[in-house]
Amino acid sequence: MCRLGGWLVAGGLLALTTEATAEVEVAPDLRVEVVVVGIPRPVQLALDGAARLVILSPGWRGDAAGELYRLDLAALPLDASSAPRLVLPFSDGPRKIAFGSLALDPRSGDVLLGEENGNRVYRLPRAGKLEMLGVGLNHLLGGSSLAFDPRGRLIVLDYASPEVQQRSETPLPDGFDRLGGIIYHGPVVVRLDPREDVPLPRRLDLIVPILPAHSVHPVGVEPLFRFISAATTSSGAVVLLDSAGALLVLENDGLLRPLARLPSGHYHRTHMAMGPDGSVFISSGFQIRRIYRVSPAGVVTVVAGNLADPEGIAVDDDGDIYVAESALHRIIRIRPAVTRPPPSRR
Repeated sequence: MCRLGGWLVAGGLLALTTEATAEVEVAPDLRVEVVVVGIPRPVQLALDGAARLVILSPGWRGDAAGELYRLDLAALPLDASSAPRLVLPFSDGPRKIAFGSLALDPRSGDVLLGEENGNRVYRLPRAGKLEMLGVGLNHLLGGSSLAFDPRGRLIVLDYASPEVQQRSETPLPDGFDRLGGIIYHGPVVVRLDPREDVPLPRRLDLIVPILPAHSVHPVGVEPLFRFISAATTSSGAVVLLDSAGALLVLENDGLLRPLARLPSGHYHRTHMAMGPDGSVFISSGFQIRRIYRVSPAGVVTVVAGNLADPEGIAVDDDGDIYVAESALHRIIRIRPAVTRPPPSRR
């Protein structure tokens, strides 16, 4: 057992057998490894700068808002069933909201957590207590509804509808000045610097959104896109996936550009991560059970199939893909079948 960044981690090694990954379908030039087992229904993943895996789980008993693991990947596979974890209790009062989204601040290592189907974002500093970072959202989904851009700014994907529209006595932000008295219906993307020295919690509903910027959907009209996942490119643009499989890029000028369309299906609780070459990797959820890669040019390929409720996804600097197979309570890694040579020593 050892302490990493203020969190205790431990675990015994398990024997890795070919049967453990035989059900996952990958191309001949790829291989699958089981890297962590014993995680109760992992829903979110992130990699920190020290090659440690941060995992969000609801826990075995469902009696907390979530449980966090921070595991060292030096010795694999790792049995996390007895690994110490940080239990995040339900807040006091009638609201029993579970955490369903996670992002890791690349500058500080702080963990950002979003309430699934809620309206609040929390921050857990590497050494500190859980604090409420922002309030005032409409409908924060699970999956990849939180992401960081290259400048360390937090991207929050919200959704406003007449049923859940927040009422505020304060003036609407500038991004909504065209609405007048009409209630907005559609996606909302907010960008903020979580390290900005302002009182907490932040009023996220009063931050000028980067979407909508040029058009709005009046109440009673179904919006064109129902975005469910977000990721960011190296230029700071935001990649957005909608529930029908359309992938669009929200450019820095506020315009939406079509990128690709995934195979037909109902996309729900999807997760996205950016690869080192600018490709987008998409974990498509339990109904579709695939991992897709979308190149910067918009070419869609299948990386893996026949996965057991794939949820959280993370990609390291070498392009290795980590996927939470929630139904099997484990994390797998997809990488080239040919073992990379160790780095040369000069």
